[in-house]
Amino acid sequence: MIDLHVHSNCSDGSFTPRELVEYALNHDITAFALTDHDTVAGLDEAIACARELSGKVCEQNPEGKTVEVVPGIEFSTEYEGRDVHIVGLFIDYKSEVFRKHISDFVASRENRNEKMCALLREHGVDITYEQLKAAFPGAVITRAHYARFLLENGYVKSMNEAFDRYVGDHAPCFIPREKVTPLQAVDLILAAGGVPVLAHPVLYGMSSARLEKLVSVLTDAGLVALEAIYSSYTNADTQGMQTLARRYGLLISGGSDFHGSNKPGLSFGTGYGSLYLHESILEALRNAAGK
Repeated sequence: MIDLHVHSNCSDGSFTPRELVEYALNHDITAFALTDHDTVAGLDEAIACARELSGKVCEQNPEGKTVEVVPGIEFSTEYEGRDVHIVGLFIDYKSEVFRKHISDFVASRENRNEKMCALLREHGVDITYEQLKAAFPGAVITRAHYARFLLENGYVKSMNEAFDRYVGDHAPCFIPREKVTPLQAVDLILAAGGVPVLAHPVLYGMSSARLEKLVSVLTDAGLVALEAIYSSYTNADTQGMQTLARRYGLLISGGSDFHGSNKPGLSFGTGYGSLYLHESILEALRNAAGK
């Protein structure tokens, strides 16, 4: 079993990178891509843990199984007023140019987070950016962290209420973050020796013509794959995305988009129960990366 779209608590998941590796070893997941939002902070830990435990019979790996961690990232970009996500697989995440761009993204996030905390204080929430970082050490702060903070401190009764009342797209304390374009994300992933993938295209709610235009533009820019297998897709969605990928000569990718407890009911490796990626999908993507 493989899963090429997974998040840790270095962005908005609830599992640590190590916990993801240990879970994979105990649930027949032979390879997964750690694709945290706009950060590679968890990759060293996940890759080191996989090397430490793979093939070793121990408490964390009683059957001595092996797991491969594919170094990845998921960039949040904007296209014609919509959020569009580009996943990078097999990236050289230690490249100096790549890390410089990541640092710029972090600086942009921090500026936006300071402003959002100020708005929340204006709406009666006792919060500072320092408190938020202390509550979620090491994480790249996203709106899911704000929602969790609001829930755990009694301001709301559910994560959904936190988004509706405070930090959702149309809520009073939301500030849009500066985003790169999908074209820029594709360029950056290619420059880092990686494979750019258009993530969960069905979720963008675009018309067929508009989505096809996006795929065409990105393919011309160097897009390599399209996420045609995804947790929430129907059979018709999967078939439609596979057809679209073939039309543009793109490879297939896919994954659960696992976030741990932040996406209840969605499992690592199997999504909502029927997710399955054949090993040949990983091999084709690896070959595209030349690795």
